[in-house]
Amino acid sequence: MLSGPRYTNDELMARLKFVVGLSLAFTLTGIVFVVLYSLMFIEQPMTQSPNDAKFFELVTPIATFLTGILSGIMLGKDDKQNQPVAEEPRPMEVVREVVEEVDEIA
Repeated sequence: MLSGPRYTNDELMARLKFVVGLSLAFTLTGIVFVVLYSLMFIEQPMTQSPNDAKFFELVTPIATFLTGILSGIMLGKDDKQNQPVAEEPRPMEVVREVVEEVDEIA
């Protein structure tokens, strides 16, 4: 089906983190610019309208959630890289050790 090189799990995870992080960053940037535009370039009455209050009430948790998710993705580390890989002895090496022990006893 696909004739290109196969990616390892680490490479796939890095690509996934990059794409998700990029999309969340663009979403957060868009939210910030929409809020700033609505505050600076649209004429506002002296009192806040109920629609604006609901808009800011909705946008605040979304922006906070996106910021938390983005920081979690960027700061998250893979546990596999920190754990040392324990080498298991090969079966023939184990057999040789047992035979040497038996020869020493006999």
